[in-house]
This record gives sequence, structure tokens and C-alpha cells, in this order.
Amino acid sequence: FLFCVLGVCGCCGALRPRYKRLVDNIFPEDPEDGLVKANMEKLTFYALSAPEKLDRIGAYLSERLSRDVARHRFGYVCIAMEALDQLLMACHCQSINLFVESFLTMVRKLLEADKPNLQILGTNSFVKFANIEEDTASYHRSYDFFVSRFSEMCHSSYEDPDIRTKIRMAGIRGLQGVVRKTVNDELQANIWDPQHMDKIVPSLLFNLQQNEITERSPSPEAEKEKESPVELTERCFRELLGRAAYGNIKNAVKPVLMHLDNHSLWEGKSFAVRCFKIIMYSIQSQHSHLVIQQLLGHLDANSKNSATVRAGIVEVISEAAVIEASGSVGPTVLEVFNTLLKQLRLSVDYELTGSYESYTSGGFKVIKVHEERQLQEAVIKTIGEDGCVLCDGSFANTLPTYQRSEVMLFIMGKIPVPGMYPALGSDNTGFEGSRMIQIMLLKSLLQVTAGFQTTNMLTALPSSFLDPLLSYTLMEDAEIRLLVLDILVSLIDRHDNQLKFSSLRVFTDISVLKLKMDKCSRQDNLFMKKHSQRLYRHIFLASKEENSVQRHFESLYMLLGLICVELATEEVVVDLIRLALALQDLALTEESLPVYNRCAIHALSAAYLNLISQLTTVPTFCQHVHEVIEARQKELPFLLPEDVFVETPKLPEKLDHVEGEVLFSQAKIAETLGGSGYNSERLATPYIPQLTDEDRLSKRKSIGDTISLQLEVESRLSPEKEQRSPAEQITFETLKQAIADSVSLEEQERERRRQVVERFQTAPFEEIAAHCGARASLLQSKLNQIFEITIRPPPSPSGSVGNGHGQSRSVPVYEMKFPDLCVY
Repeated sequence: FLFCVLGVCGCCGALRPRYKRLVDNIFPEDPEDGLVKANMEKLTFYALSAPEKLDRIGAYLSERLSRDVARHRFGYVCIAMEALDQLLMACHCQSINLFVESFLTMVRKLLEADKPNLQILGTNSFVKFANIEEDTASYHRSYDFFVSRFSEMCHSSYEDPDIRTKIRMAGIRGLQGVVRKTVNDELQANIWDPQHMDKIVPSLLFNLQQNEITERSPSPEAEKEKESPVELTERCFRELLGRAAYGNIKNAVKPVLMHLDNHSLWEGKSFAVRCFKIIMYSIQSQHSHLVIQQLLGHLDANSKNSATVRAGIVEVISEAAVIEASGSVGPTVLEVFNTLLKQLRLSVDYELTGSYESYTSGGFKVIKVHEERQLQEAVIKTIGEDGCVLCDGSFANTLPTYQRSEVMLFIMGKIPVPGMYPALGSDNTGFEGSRMIQIMLLKSLLQVTAGFQTTNMLTALPSSFLDPLLSYTLMEDAEIRLLVLDILVSLIDRHDNQLKFSSLRVFTDISVLKLKMDKCSRQDNLFMKKHSQRLYRHIFLASKEENSVQRHFESLYMLLGLICVELATEEVVVDLIRLALALQDLALTEESLPVYNRCAIHALSAAYLNLISQLTTVPTFCQHVHEVIEARQKELPFLLPEDVFVETPKLPEKLDHVEGEVLFSQAKIAETLGGSGYNSERLATPYIPQLTDEDRLSKRKSIGDTISLQLEVESRLSPEKEQRSPAEQITFETLKQAIADSVSLEEQERERRRQVVERFQTAPFEEIAAHCGARASLLQSKLNQIFEITIRPPPSPSGSVGNGHGQSRSVPVYEMKFPDLCVY
């Protein structure tokens, strides 16, 4: 009986399927001996010869591996995984999908184990599988478990630090394998879905953050490794972003923003900047503007967060925008500036009000003024400068000239001007808020104009930009005027001569300045013909301000010097000399100015005439200027810059007896330059600036004053004054009478203006509305008369006469009957 039982058993063993016997033969008796290579070659040959058996081989290997894992026979587990890897690499048939399912089941079994070695083993096998390009499509494969498990491994908190590092690195490699396997396979689950990105991206950032801490004190063992965890994480993150298409950028960047928010990483700045540098350099350049848009939206969403958080986001925008501009300038340039200017406005409001509503604390959170100031400086720095070493300059400097001009014009349109543009500040901040915003935006504009160079000033600085900028030179605020002067200096300086004029003093020989000069181009000549008189007028009027200090006069000297060097023609030189002489007359006649200001204007005029005389190289002109300067050094040294622009200038209480040899003579200068070919008649004509309505408007502070001025202009153009007086013969007597009546006419004009202003400031609204309504009805009646005359059709060409009962009726055009020859 025993013989029969043994015979049956032997018979059953011999009847086992061949693939099972081949699989069993690859396992040695002692697992330490490793895979039996000869038998593995037989199994591989069998799988290639009979591919329909491949799925059964995989299922049997999976069954053995599960049994070995349960029995803790880890040596056989390693052998089974090695066999699976070799079969995967060798077999590329249509039945590979069923075998892959068995393979992934075994990998999942290893990843679910508690042993770190098994988790790492399963990860390594999955990475090998991820690098295989499959020939057949798979419609039912899912990688959700692997994304979750590998992300969990990236956050491993194993006690042993070395093993913990190995587990985390295995998780990173696993995520990299999942991305490679699914990103280009349209049949697989979309790895860019938020449910997957919300796991993958934070896991990578967590390791970047942790490795940033460990990098400060690396261990000797870590230094010996070929690739550190931080390098592996960054490489995986870059590969993920490099594969992102246009529609996937948002899903990839949003988890980064959420991670930085949840872990309060904006305040540290360095990690956030590093993350977005990786993002900007990894994604395709044509998609970089999408990242900027998300950052701008995130900044708006955090408008009521702390100033340190907003400053961190602004710095990240600064770095990212510079990288974008250095690659391809997209449509987001003005959007960047618009958002930054909005944040600047909000920061000023918060600083003045002292608090802002915070949803995080559930009430009003008291702000810190110094943090808001730091945020404002960060915004201004972001608009103009940038500390990025790779770009070496500013974001604005990386833009082309035409786009930079657009940015300058855009910022100019955002600056509030009392009476001209609506104030940007809130109702709580009032005039002080508008003033602070003016200063902040002008500082931003100054940063943008730094290093601005163009060959065509006429197109780069249109009237829509230059006119409002010049109007700020007449503002009463000294800081605003100084910023505007600095902006003008930056715009005109194209050969880096600005610093050479920084010292306001009399040079005996200007060759030491080493000025860089080029011949005035045709475009510059056209620019000066169009804008020179307006520019001179604002320089002259800015010199009359009582609250000007030494810095203002130095900026005026710098501006005048740059005009003479950069934009000088013979006509411009003549006008500049007339302007300098007009400044001298201003200091003599304007007794309402403080003594310091009058002495400073004299010093400014002397230094500039000394400069321009040496540039013209006319000996007699230089001699006259030198004689006046020597006379001042002996008699009135406080009229020279060396004695005025010092810490404690020694000035007289009153400025009297300034005459004779200490003054520059316009007649002598006209005579000396006239002999050298300059226009002596124009030189002999004193310069008198014409005050325009726009100049007066820039001085106004309220919208009521602006309306009154507009109505004053309208009153001049009123139809009520259309009746013209009959032509009068002009004789000597009429001219004499006109000169005699000029004083009375000016008084009448002044009184009329006062009445107009008083009417619109004190009269009730109903009276003003009735007045405007009457004017509108009068205008409408005139228009109706014009329309009636122009629209009335001509008489009928048939020459018909009325029926005698009244005036003949005019025939409409569409009822007229034309001869056949007239019809086309």
C-alpha cells in the first residue's frame, strides 16, 4: 500500500506544468546562493517561445513571492523579484499586460510590508519597470496606489536616520517612475489631476525643505554617496515640471503655493525663491507667464495677510519675473506692474490706518509699520531693481525699449495728481495717502528709468508721458519735485555722465570730468524743438520754490548739464545761456525768496555758465565768465557754489548791492558769442517763461479748483461772445491806448476769474446746474440751426414752381426725377 501511495505522488509531481517546474528550478536550496542563472535562461527561453504562458508564469511567481513574504523568507523574495525583472526586460509581446499585472501585484505586496528592505526592493523593481517602453497599450492599469504609497514613503519618519533617508529616496525614485510611466500615456490616469499633484508635489517639497536643513551640517556618510537626497529630489522635481504641458502648469504650481502657505515658508523667502527658480528654469519658456499669473493671483488673495508674507511673495515674483523677461517677454508685463502697484497702494493704506481686517485672526490685526515699510521697499525694488545675479540688473532693464516705455507710461497713469486724476488712496487715508502713493510710484518710476537708453527720444518719451511728468516739478512737495528731477536726469543721461555732474562747483578745466559726448542726432534735434521750451520753463519755475534744498539745486545743475552734453545744438546752447541769465535775474528780483535760495540760484547760474562757456570754447565768452567768478571770489564769495553748498554756509542777512562786475552781462555775452556765429539777437533777448493753464493746474489741490479753471476756459469760448466787433483801423493812437489800458484789463481779468471761482465754490448746486443747463440748451439750439441749414435739400431740378398758396415745398432727394443721362 505504501508503494502505491509513493508511486502516485511521484506520478503527480511529474505531471506538474512545465512552467511551474521551470520556475521552481530557478530557486536554489540555499537562498544565499542567489538565482540559478542556467535555469533562469531556460525559463526566459520558454517564456519567449511560448508567450501565451507568460501570464501564468507571472501568476505563479506572485504566488510564491506572497508565500515567501508571509514566511519571512526574504532571500527567496529577492530571487523572485530578480527573476521578474529579467523577464520584464526580455519579453515584449502582446501578452505582457497580464504579466505586468502580476508584477505590479508583487510590487504592491512588497511596498505594503513593514520591512524597509522590502519597500526599497519593491521600489527598485518598479523603477526598472518604469524605464521599459511597452509595445502594447494598457486600458485597465491603475497607479493610484503607487502614487499614495511612494508619497507616504517620502514622508517616512523611521527611527534610524540612515534607513529613513533610504526610504525617502526610494519614495522619490518611485514617484519619478510613476511620472515617467504615465505622463506620456494617454490611456493611463492623468497624473496631472489635482488628486495626484496634491500628493506628489508636497512630497518633493518636503524633502527639499528637509534636505535644506540637513545640508547645513552634512554627515560624512552622506558626502560619500554618489547622489544626495536633495539632488535627487530637485532632479525629480525638474523632470516633472519639464514634462508639464500648457494646460497642466496650474495644477503643478498650485500645490507649491499651498505648501508654502501651510508651512509658513514665505517669510523665510530663501526656500520659496529656490522653489520658483526651479519651476521657472524647468518649465517650457513659452509657459512661464502662467506661473507669473498664478503668483500675482496668490498675492491678491493674500492682500490681508501679514506684511512679511506679502513681502516674501513679492520677492518670489521679482525673481520669477526676471527669469521670464530674460527668456521670452509675454503679455504679463503690465499685469505684473499693475498688481505690484495695487499692493503698494494697499500697504500705504494699511500703514496710515494702522490696522486691516484679518480673516485668519477673526478680527482686526494691528500691523507693524516697519514691516509695511519693508514691503513697500521690496515692491519698489521689484519694479525696478532685482538682486538676481544671473540677470545682473533689473526686471525693467531686461525689457525692450518699446515695452519699457509702455511700463513707464503705465506707472505714470497710476500716479494720483490732485485735481487731475482721482486719488488712489482710500477715504480713510485722504491727502496724506495720495502723497505717499505719489512718492512710492515715483520711486518705482525712477527704478524703471535707471539705465534707460534709447536712440530716439521722441518716440521713447511721448508727450503723454513727458507732459504729466514735467507738471510734477511744480508740486509744492519738495520730495516729489526731487524725485521728478532725478527721473528726468535718468531719462536724458545716455552716456553715463550723470555722476560726473554730481558735484556742483566751478571747474577751472572741465576736461577732468572726461565727459562722453556725441553729435546731436536728427531725432534728438526734433525732440528738443518740440519739448525744449516746456522743459526750460519747468526748470525755471522749479528754481523758484522756497522749500528747495541743496539736493534740488544739485539735481537742477545735473539736468542742465546733461541737456547741454546730450541734446545740445547751436539753438539749444543759446536758449540754455538765456535760461542761466534768467536764473540770475530771478535771484536778483525775487526778494520773497529766502536768502539761501537766492544765493543758491546765483551759484547754480555761475557754475552752469562756467560749464557751458568751456563747452562752447569761445575765448572771449570764457574770459568774461572767468572775470565774474574771480570778482565774486573777492567780493561776494557766497554767490559761488563752493561757499553756498556746504554744511554751514556763511550767508548775509540780506542780499543787497549785488551789481556791477559780480554779475554776468547779457549784452557782453551776446556780443562775444555773436562774433562766433551764434544768434546775437536771440542772446540779447531776456528769457521770460510763459505760464500756461496746465502749469497753474498742477499747483491746485482740489477738484473744485480744477472745475473752476475748466469753466473759466469754457467761458472764453462761450457762444455768448460770438458777436465780433466791427473791424477797427489800427493806428498809432489805438496802439497807445491798448498799452495804457493793459493794466486795467489785467485787473478786470483777475476780478472775473475770482468771481468765477467764487461762484462755483459758494453757489448752491441747483444754481450751478441751472447755469450749465442754460448753456447746454443754447448750444443745442445753435447745433439745431446748423443741422437745419446743412440737411435742408436743394430745390427740385425740374424747376417746378409752387401753387401760389404759399412757399414752394422742397422735394426730398429720393422723390426727385433725374434725366436718364444723369442716372448711372
